[in-house]
Amino acid sequence: MSLFATFTVLFASFALSLGGIPESPRTTSNMHRKTSNFLTTLALAIVVCFGLQNVPSGRAQSHQAVLGELGNGTKAKTQFTPPFQTAGRHIVDADGKRFKLASINWYGASDIYFVPGGLDFRHRSEIAATIRRMGFNSVRFPYSDQMVIDNPLIAPELISANLDLLDGYEMNQAGRSGGSIQGPRALDVFKACVEAMTDAGIAVIPNDHITNAHWCDGKNLCDASWKNDHYGPACRVRQTTDSWISNWKTIMEPHLDNALVIGADLRNEPRGLWGTMSWSSWATAAEKASEALLAMQPNWLMFVEGISSANDCSGARDRPIKLSIPDRVVYSSHVYQWSGWSTLVPYHSRPYPSFALDMERNWAFFLRGNIAPVWLGEFGSPHGGDERDHHYWDNLMKYMRETDVDFGYWALNPRKPENYDNETYGLLADDWETPIEDWRYQDLRKLM
Repeated sequence: MSLFATFTVLFASFALSLGGIPESPRTTSNMHRKTSNFLTTLALAIVVCFGLQNVPSGRAQSHQAVLGELGNGTKAKTQFTPPFQTAGRHIVDADGKRFKLASINWYGASDIYFVPGGLDFRHRSEIAATIRRMGFNSVRFPYSDQMVIDNPLIAPELISANLDLLDGYEMNQAGRSGGSIQGPRALDVFKACVEAMTDAGIAVIPNDHITNAHWCDGKNLCDASWKNDHYGPACRVRQTTDSWISNWKTIMEPHLDNALVIGADLRNEPRGLWGTMSWSSWATAAEKASEALLAMQPNWLMFVEGISSANDCSGARDRPIKLSIPDRVVYSSHVYQWSGWSTLVPYHSRPYPSFALDMERNWAFFLRGNIAPVWLGEFGSPHGGDERDHHYWDNLMKYMRETDVDFGYWALNPRKPENYDNETYGLLADDWETPIEDWRYQDLRKLM
C-alpha cells in the first residue's frame, strides 16, 4: 500500500462507523511508534525434573515443557512436541512431557470494536514478542459470537499499527457514488493475531467469551449462557446451541493445521438466571460442541468451565464430561476476590482454611485425585489493591503454589475498549510494551 493510500485510508476510516462499527473514543494513536529495539530478553526459568523411567499410564513424565529461545523473531523454536493431550492431572505433549499452561488473557475481539486491544499501538508480532518476554507460554484469546455473526469491516484507525492487514484490498475514493473502503474484517484480524502468536511459539486457546460484543459485566441475561433463544425477542443477538457450535467451527476452521492452536475454551462463565445454570445441562452442551470440534481436528483439547460464573466444577464428580476421543478434557475455573458465593462470604474475607476448602470442593479434587487437568483461566487483582485484594491474592497464590495448577491471568490489556477506561488488572503500561513490575507480576513469575 502506498503512503498516500495509507493516509487516505486513515482519514476516510470514520466513514465505516456508519456501517455499524462504533466510533473509537481515542481518535489519535501513536502513529510514530518507536522502532522495535527490545531490551535483552528476560531469562525464562526452565523447570526440569529428572525423567522417570517406566512412567505408568495416565501420569505425565516429571519434566516441565517450556518455550524455547525468547526474542523478537517469529517461527520461534519450541521445546515441546505437539499435539497435546491429558494424562491424569496434567496436560502433556506428544513425548509425554508436562506442558504447564502459564497463560495471559489478551482481550478486545470480544468487545465493542471487534478487535484485540493494542493493534493501534503496536504490531501484533511485537505484542506476541512482549508476551513471550514476560514469560507466558500461552494466551486465552476471547471472541464474541456477534463478532462471528456480523464479521464487520474493521476501521483502519483501530489497527493503525498493523496496516499491513490492508495490503491487497482495493480502495475507492470516499465520497464518490458507491465508493467504499475495503479492508480486513473482524475474523481476518482475529486470525492474523492468532498466527502472530503461534509464529512466536505461543500456544493459543480461543475462548467464546460472550454473545453480544461488549464488556462482560454479568448483568445481561442474553449473555448468561451459550444460548439465549428461550428469551425470544428480548435478546438483540439471538443464539441457539447449534448456532453457537457453528460459530465455533468458523473460529477454528482456519487453524486446523496450526499445532499451537491447542484447543477451545467453550464458553466463558456459564451461569444462567441468578446462577441457576445446572451442571448437567451445561455438560451436555459442552459435549455436543466438543464432538463437533473434535470431528474437525481430533488433537484439540476441550476446556470446560464451571458453572456459577466458572467458579464451580464440582458437578463433574458425578457427571464428568465424556468424549468419544479420550484424554481431551481440561476443566477450568475462575477465582476472583468477590467470588465465594457458596457460603455468602466472598474470598476477600475468607481465612485461608475456608478458602482452601472451597478450592478443593470446586476444582482441586481433580488434581488431588489425578483425575483431570484444571486451568484457572481467569483471576486477577488491581494495580494497587486494598487490604481485601491482597488478602484474596495471598491466599490464592499460596494455594496455586501448593497445587501447581495451570493458570491464565486476567489480563494483558492496559485499557478497556469502551471509553478507553483503565484496565486496573492489566499487566502492561499504556505503550503496550512495558510490563508493570509490581507484586502481582512478581508472584506470577514465581508460578511460571
